[in-house]
Amino acid sequence: MADIHNDFSKEKLVLEKGFFDVDIDISLDLFKEIEKLKKEKNAIILAHYYQEPDIQDVADYIGDSLGLSQKAQSTNADIIVFAGVHFMAETAKILNPSKKVLLPDLNAGCSLSDSAPPELFKKFKDKYPDHLVITYINCSAGMKALSDIICTSSNAQKIVESLPKDQPIIFAPDKNLGAYINKKTGRNMLLWNGACMVHEIFSLEKITKLKIRHPKAKFIAHPECEEPVLALADYIGSTTGLLKYTIDDSSNEFIVATETGILHQMQKSSPQKTFIPAPPNNSCACNDCPYMKLNTLEKLYLCLKYESPEITMDEELRLAAKKPMDRMLQISAQYGL
Repeated sequence: MADIHNDFSKEKLVLEKGFFDVDIDISLDLFKEIEKLKKEKNAIILAHYYQEPDIQDVADYIGDSLGLSQKAQSTNADIIVFAGVHFMAETAKILNPSKKVLLPDLNAGCSLSDSAPPELFKKFKDKYPDHLVITYINCSAGMKALSDIICTSSNAQKIVESLPKDQPIIFAPDKNLGAYINKKTGRNMLLWNGACMVHEIFSLEKITKLKIRHPKAKFIAHPECEEPVLALADYIGSTTGLLKYTIDDSSNEFIVATETGILHQMQKSSPQKTFIPAPPNNSCACNDCPYMKLNTLEKLYLCLKYESPEITMDEELRLAAKKPMDRMLQISAQYGL
């Protein structure tokens, strides 16, 4: 096994199977190697805020779901390496059929996406033929293909408000984000019963105690959190919204209720400020997405080096999923989002 990094066939086989149990020469500077490969292959690395710090630091663009979608649509790169989870790489492929889209670890899924199997959702949707379907981007291509408009946490409220007030709506898959948008808009959207495992395990009791210990700290939360947690928040917003708030607000201390990966960018943007991850209702000290953290710098290097694993998609499915994505991007552009 010690010499496997010199054996292309073995390394390639392991890579394609998604195991990534490969020895990499420890003398390699992976940051330099990745930069060299990007130039050689005209590749771009898109990374979500929830990725580990090393990946964020080597990425060409870091953002939330909306920003990443917009960047994927506009890039001139031949290869897109998506350091995120599977539905994000699928989204990039939907928008870029002629480009090669890579995902460092094919096992990087999403609990929220998994909570909405397309075959079950279709049966649910068929019961309400007069309803328009707005689907949160954190879902599979199959779910997108069943939708009328895609949204993100950044633009969900604007998209809902752009529709006539008497238009019946199904909102899927995140019930917490849907309930929050219902409250903000005064709508009564029909909600699919899905949720994100990361945002549902915050402990209200622990957050309350933490606020008592840090009375000057602002508590900020992602709208995928449950309503009792959101009720405590000084600010609720998308991942990008949370980051911008910590930059613009005069407070020097923040308790942050979302995946801990965003704290890296918060600390880089405001090094003089203190950021505390909101505690989950388990034994961990922080709140990490196990799927996001499957990607590593080593896997990203191998992925780019051998251009695998690659995201492929049936063209009929891609076109069906692209239509509601295009509507989202059009509405976002209209409102300057």
